[in-house]
Amino acid sequence: MAKITVYSTAMCPFCIGLKKYLEEKHIEFEDFDVAEDENAREEMIEKSGQMGVPVIEINEKIIVGFDKEKLEAELKASNE
Repeated sequence: MAKITVYSTAMCPFCIGLKKYLEEKHIEFEDFDVAEDENAREEMIEKSGQMGVPVIEINEKIIVGFDKEKLEAELKASNE
């Protein structure tokens, strides 16, 4: 099973959509609100080089933004 970490903010519509998508697919993930958690924000920037959200980490692979196609491909690859 893939280890999924989501870096997001509560008010970001793309973050909300991403988390809803994962929940509907019954995919477990750990969520960090980078507006509230400074350590998570620094970790996200270090890993992705990005300051915008959402940032998704799947088994150490980074996806920036809610790109459903990339997300589905990475989820499939991580479960093979």
